[in-house]
Amino acid sequence: IAIGLAAGALCSWSATRLKNWLGYDDSLDAFGVHGVGGVVGVLLAGIFASGALGGTIPGLNMGRQLIIQLLGAGITVAYCVVATWILLTVVEKLVGLRVSEETERTGLDLAQHGESAYNT
Repeated sequence: IAIGLAAGALCSWSATRLKNWLGYDDSLDAFGVHGVGGVVGVLLAGIFASGALGGTIPGLNMGRQLIIQLLGAGITVAYCVVATWILLTVVEKLVGLRVSEETERTGLDLAQHGESAYNT
């Protein structure tokens, strides 16, 4: 429960405040929810694995385990950054990453799909 509460609070903060503070475009809040929540969950799982905190590993050295969890999270973040950069580069070369300003003003549903709230 503690991990869920902490992750939920930090995900909410990162999807609203952190995104605006850093100014990045994440319309689906994938980083704010999955990225931040995943890292928080991984780190806290290492801490709560200790038998002293109700975990199933008696005598666990929480400091050592936290370093292991940080290393795993760091490797995962590095992999995701590199893989995302590669994929975005390929997509940008093939079809582009953004639509025109006119298409954004018109709206993607209408401009690309011909949909509108008034279609019958």
